[in-house]
Amino acid sequence: MKTILQVEDNLANKLLVERVLEPYNYRLLHAADGETGVSVALAEKPDLILMDMGLPDIDGQTVVTLLRQIPELQNTPIVAITAWPAATALQMAQSYGCDGCITKPIDVKSFPAQIAQFFEQAE
Repeated sequence: MKTILQVEDNLANKLLVERVLEPYNYRLLHAADGETGVSVALAEKPDLILMDMGLPDIDGQTVVTLLRQIPELQNTPIVAITAWPAATALQMAQSYGCDGCITKPIDVKSFPAQIAQFFEQAE
């Protein structure tokens, strides 16, 4: 079973991701802020991290930088979940050290396939 860590401070977004991914038999973890996200990632070693870039304590860019410095997590795919304009979102996410980007609002029809694609790329 693949483990996904969602670092997201917005409860509605958290619940939406959980509801959409629940049928796919992923183990879903959650952190409401960047500091907790780093702690949970370190403790649980998830297979994929969904990173909100606008967090209340530490911005997503800084969290990604911190995660990339942890040897056990260096190869873990990190996907930015962001409301940035779609035209620049992927370029910005990659410049911040993310492996990809999914823009908000999340398209619930394509979201599970997007997640599966990140797992395929990681293998």
